[in-house]
Amino acid sequence: MTETAVYLQPAFILQQQPYRESSLIIDVLTRDYGRISLIAKGVRKPKSKTANLLQAFVPLNISYVGKAELKILADVENIPPLPKLTGLALYCGFYINELTGYFLHQHDPHPEVYADYRHCLYGLDQNVTASRIEAALRIFEYGLLEHVGYGLQLEYDACNEQPIDPAKKYVFNSGQGLVEAAHGLYSGTTLHAIKRKEFTDPQVLSEAKRLMRTIIDSQMQGRPLKSRIVINQIINKL
Repeated sequence: MTETAVYLQPAFILQQQPYRESSLIIDVLTRDYGRISLIAKGVRKPKSKTANLLQAFVPLNISYVGKAELKILADVENIPPLPKLTGLALYCGFYINELTGYFLHQHDPHPEVYADYRHCLYGLDQNVTASRIEAALRIFEYGLLEHVGYGLQLEYDACNEQPIDPAKKYVFNSGQGLVEAAHGLYSGTTLHAIKRKEFTDPQVLSEAKRLMRTIIDSQMQGRPLKSRIVINQIINKL
């Protein structure tokens, strides 16, 4: 296998786990190479200077080398930081990490997902309102589904190919799409707003959350999102 060497690649850490006695395996979202896994050798040693740099939600430039499928982290450096996530926003960050890890295949480049991920982290700033956080999550979910091939047709009824009518209601049928129904859960107004990525209306936010959850769950085929469970527990305590 040919030696690979990548230098100063913009990246975010999605997940990490211990590896052997003193190392980590890190799951990383890169700008140009998609999601990759790397061995960070020796970073769990007491005197390691690299360990403090390997933090979630921190923009990094990474360099890595190797011939095997699992490459070796060679160098890492921080670049100007994003706002620090705390409280509910922090757990929402873990949610988008988990979602990205599930929907992106290894070594499948999606620079647009990297850009959307970075933008979403700005939207999760602890200084914004809960509705702004919800809007940031919905925009990220919608974009991620679009980029990986599970995007919604939000302009036409999947059954009769008529334009989505703001005055009508629709249901989502897995494998088919949005279909007009007298007692549908989603208004045509909401579907148009999702298409425009406009989430200022509370009803739009509520219906968009239900719709995105339905679509994501249908693609995950019963696999639970651990971060979503934690977020729901936090919200119920508020």
